Amino acid sequence: MTFRNALLAATLLALPLAAKAQPVTGLYVGAGAGVNILMDEDVSNSGASAKSHVGPAGVVSLGWGFGNGLRAEVEGNYRYNPFSGVSGAPAVTNFGGNEQKFGGMVNVLYDFNGFVPYVTPYVGAGVGYEWAMDQNLHYTAFGQNFSGATKTEGAFAYQAIVGAALPIAAAPGLALTAEYRFLGMTGDRTYGTTGGNLKFNEEYNHSVLLGVRYNFGQAPAPIAAPIAAPAPAVAPARSYLVFFDWDKATLTDRARQIISEAAANSTKVQYTKIEVNGYTDTSGTPKYNQGLSVRRAQAVAAELVKDGVPKAAISIQGFGDTHLLVPTGAGVREPQNRRVEIIIR
Repeated sequence: MTFRNALLAATLLALPLAAKAQPVTGLYVGAGAGVNILMDEDVSNSGASAKSHVGPAGVVSLGWGFGNGLRAEVEGNYRYNPFSGVSGAPAVTNFGGNEQKFGGMVNVLYDFNGFVPYVTPYVGAGVGYEWAMDQNLHYTAFGQNFSGATKTEGAFAYQAIVGAALPIAAAPGLALTAEYRFLGMTGDRTYGTTGGNLKFNEEYNHSVLLGVRYNFGQAPAPIAAPIAAPAPAVAPARSYLVFFDWDKATLTDRARQIISEAAANSTKVQYTKIEVNGYTDTSGTPKYNQGLSVRRAQAVAAELVKDGVPKAAISIQGFGDTHLLVPTGAGVREPQNRRVEIIIR
């Protein structure tokens, strides 16, 4: 399986675990490992180039996210490649050895938040200092064998980064990363051998890394609040009007019929209380009317109890000549105002 196919398969397997990407905020740490390709290194003034095999690479980083896509970090890195011959120098054979690189970089990166769902692409650039330690350099030229001691040479370095992060829903702040890095070292580096010095020119590395990143300032992704069930509709109150003759608190046949209907309907609904409110017209004095309204309410309540309504469920009030159904002046005999209202709540 090629690396490209392996990366695609890993991404597809991780999608069910992915969380909605959020900007990196505050302190974070990261680490990655993968492969490094060292391009052929030119040997100065010889026309030859040292070839190498693919080797491992790793980075660790400590950074800060500003919450707007920008990040800044410091990085430590390591790369290893074995040499496997030369080109451009037919007289040189059996060229070998290895090179290890390690150093530190300062990187500035930018995350394209919201660019694609679940995955956050990013780009970056960095500068720093790298050391290249060449070991066991050896070769054969014109029938003679030559070798060199281990030596480390340092130089300023620069790099470009292209990557993507996949946040993990089960662990807020944790993300899987995949990235490509191009690293270049400036200047020449000289390594002595028994056959003379080997001077390597600038060198270039291509690395592909898989890793993890943890953002300490990442809050859990917001969870949608459950939708509350709608409150049950409150049944509207039902009311019945019972009318009385002038200056009377006795029930007519029509009044008993209405009260019976109200009592029967109260058994068909879930009620909390039954109000019985008495009223009069304005033909008497306020004091007399108040007492008459109470007697009317009491007569209706007694009839409700007779029809099966629990007495404890009934409240009785008299309002006299207030709350007129038909507004009138004082001393007016108005039949619509001589009433008791039964309210089932």
